[in-house]
Amino acid sequence: MSLPSPLTAALTLASPAGRRAGLSILIYHRVLPAADPLREGDPDAERFRWQMRLLARHFNVLPLQDAVRRLREGSLPARAACVTFDDGYADNCTIALPILKEVGLPATFFVATAYLDGGRMFNDTLIELAARLPAGRCDLSCAGLGQHRLSSPADRRTLAAKLIGHFKYQDAEARLPAAEALAAEFAIDLPDDLMMSTAQLRALHRAGMEVGGHTHTHPILARLDAARARDEILVGKQQLEARLGSPVRAFAYPNGRPGKDYRPEHVSMVEQCGFDVAVSTRPAAAGAGDGLHELPRFTPWDRTPARFGLRLLRSLASRR
Repeated sequence: MSLPSPLTAALTLASPAGRRAGLSILIYHRVLPAADPLREGDPDAERFRWQMRLLARHFNVLPLQDAVRRLREGSLPARAACVTFDDGYADNCTIALPILKEVGLPATFFVATAYLDGGRMFNDTLIELAARLPAGRCDLSCAGLGQHRLSSPADRRTLAAKLIGHFKYQDAEARLPAAEALAAEFAIDLPDDLMMSTAQLRALHRAGMEVGGHTHTHPILARLDAARARDEILVGKQQLEARLGSPVRAFAYPNGRPGKDYRPEHVSMVEQCGFDVAVSTRPAAAGAGDGLHELPRFTPWDRTPARFGLRLLRSLASRR
C-alpha cells in the first residue's frame, strides 16, 4: 500500500470526509490554444492539462450537482472539488472538453445565451480592440479615456483592463453597442467565433458535462430593476433548456461578487426560477455553512504546480 503524497496528506487534514469536508469549486473562462499576453488569467492547453492532472491525482472531483447534494447531506469525500467554466466560449468545447475527457473529470459550463451562435461579449470586443490597434499613440478621447501609447504587450494589457473597467458597469443593453461602436471607429475587424455554437453546447451535454445558466446577456444584476433581473435569469434558463431538451438546475451570477454584483433578492430570484444550486465568485472553498444558492468559487491563476497546490490547500484551510 503506497503512502499518500505530502500534498494529499495536507489536503486531507484540511478537508476530511464527512461533515467537516470542504468543497473546492474552481472557475475557468477560456482555455487557449497558446498563451496570450492579453489574457493572462486564462490558461493555455498545456497549463490546463497539468492542472487537471494534478486535480485528478490529489482530489475527488465530482459533478457539481452530486457535490452539492453530498455537501448538504454531510457525506462529501475528503478533498472534494468541482470544475466550472463561465460564459460559454467555443474553446470550452474544442480545447477544454478533450482534456477533461482525457483526464476523466466532469465539469459544469455556465452559459450566457445571448452570445451563442456568433455573438461576442463586450469585454472580448474590447480585448480584441486593444490587441489589434496599430502601434504608436492611440487617442481614445471619444470614449473619455484620453491617449495611450501602445508599444508592448504590457501596454495593450493595461489598455484592455482600462477599457473593460470603463464599460463593465454601464447599462447592459448599452455597453455592447458602445464597445462595438468604438471598435468600428478604428475599423477593427472583430472575430465572430469566440463563443459556442448550439451544436458545441449540445456536444458538451452529450459528453456528460453539466450546462448551467448564466443569464441571457450577462448583466450586473445589481444594476437592474427587479423585473429585468428576473427576466435575465429566467430567459437564460429557458433558452438553454430549449436547446438541450433537459432541465438546467445550476446558475452562476455574472461577475459574481456578493453585495456588489448581486444582492439577497437575486439569490431568492434564482431559487424561485427553479435552480437547485448557484455559485458566486467569493474566493473560498465551500463548507457546510454556505447557502446552496451562494456557494463560493475561486480562480486558479497559478503558473506552477507547487503554487496551484498551495492555493488549493490555503483555500481549504481558510474556509469559514
